[in-house]
Amino acid sequence: MENVFQVNGNMKNQRNYVRMDELSAAISKGLSLQQRKMSKEEAESSAEHIINFFGYGTRVIDNMLEPEDRDAFYTMEDIGILETEREETTLFDGREWRIHYWILNVNRVIELANMDISETIDDDSSKYDIYNDIPEEYWKLEN
Repeated sequence: MENVFQVNGNMKNQRNYVRMDELSAAISKGLSLQQRKMSKEEAESSAEHIINFFGYGTRVIDNMLEPEDRDAFYTMEDIGILETEREETTLFDGREWRIHYWILNVNRVIELANMDISETIDDDSSKYDIYNDIPEEYWKLEN
């Protein structure tokens, strides 16, 4: 049983890890909310890819990522699964040094994994019905 507490009226989980099946479901559902699709196998592969960076932690330093990994992380940031954070420190010679991190948003992963997206996604195909009302001669190009 996981501990849940309330902050500013919102329920928050106290655990700092996600299961592979939760992350996979969160990726699939998060992309579906953006009208983007990913197969179950692709979502599982993406979840495994992300977990390989985070392991049992929730924070990864950005400079260990390859460009294609960073692209995947940006996609996960778009759906709220990952967040960025930066830390600044002063070096001995007085220069400022920035360290960028990726943070696994455990609460968002759990929220997405448990979300029933069938209620949240509307069938948008009807919004294109307007094109059916345009007479056929308007679609013909004239030279």
